[in-house]
Amino acid sequence: MRRRRWTYGSDCDMIWVRAVMVFAGLSLFFLTTLPAIGEHSSHGSVYRLLILDSQLGHPYDEVREAMLEGLAGFGYRQGENLEIVVHALGNDLQYGEAILKQELDRPYHVVYVGGTMATMVAKGLLLGKQQPVVFASPTDPIGIGVIDDFHTPPKANFTGVCYPVPVKARLRFLRHLMPKARVFGMIYADMPQSHSYNGWIRALLEQEPEFKDIHFLFRAVPLIGGEEGDKRMAEMAVPLIRELDGQVDAFVKSNDQLGTRRHFAKVAYDHATKPLIGMVRNDVMEQWGATAVVYPSHESIGRQAADMIRRILSGEPVSRILPQWPARFGYAVDLPKTRQFGLTVPIGLLQLAGRNIIK
Repeated sequence: MRRRRWTYGSDCDMIWVRAVMVFAGLSLFFLTTLPAIGEHSSHGSVYRLLILDSQLGHPYDEVREAMLEGLAGFGYRQGENLEIVVHALGNDLQYGEAILKQELDRPYHVVYVGGTMATMVAKGLLLGKQQPVVFASPTDPIGIGVIDDFHTPPKANFTGVCYPVPVKARLRFLRHLMPKARVFGMIYADMPQSHSYNGWIRALLEQEPEFKDIHFLFRAVPLIGGEEGDKRMAEMAVPLIRELDGQVDAFVKSNDQLGTRRHFAKVAYDHATKPLIGMVRNDVMEQWGATAVVYPSHESIGRQAADMIRRILSGEPVSRILPQWPARFGYAVDLPKTRQFGLTVPIGLLQLAGRNIIK
């Protein structure tokens, strides 16, 4: 594999990195500088951080950048005492395994994995090893098998922050926004995080009396990888949107690659007569097509992961660093769309949304 090196830090450098990745697709890439080992720094040595993201773009870029900003705030800075290597696997497990196997020939103080697919790759090669691994934004690290729960010390060398708003909080949001709604449609990509999340929804509907009158209708589209995969999956979802439109009170974005990116929100708005409840802030604030959303704070996920990495670099064992849910949620509302679909937004929800309101 051909290697390319980049300085990760300045705005100019980031523009060049993203430009190369847009035109090179899934080509192998590195974002590095190479300070001399033993260079003087506030921490006394140079630390090596390997970053493996499931895909470029939203939400992985935002979480990764917040993590790196958090590390800089702790005194771990690129070009001073931190060497960074970054890869994106394009949601291709085999490609990710090849990257990680190659990188394991070099020592790293911490391996950071962003998203479900990258966490799965790391599990296959690193679970139970000495290498500390911090995950950020996988949907279900318990189902993947890298942790047992969020209440006990990690069972091995993995810890980190999961992605979703807890299902109960999301259903309560739906109830608050649409108290008369009973049936929701969810079109999802056929991928591991979708099955985990959908299973959580089914279990909650069966077990919690407060949601006994709610029903979800699920439909799947095949997983298509690559940077344009979500666009192609969204196009495949159009017949399913039309099928469900007369049966549901609203559509709910899935917690997977189809749900976290732009194209599904657009086709749902273009082809449905019912509102779409989003998954990420951009669903509303970038006017992708959703009417409202409760979303995990990507900045919070990244900052939480940065603190875990800081603790590891300071010598704390992974076994003492409990995995976490996102610490903060956000809310956003598109008022023209709520009027279009005949929804009255509670004052309390508008207060929670704050500046995240399209008027």
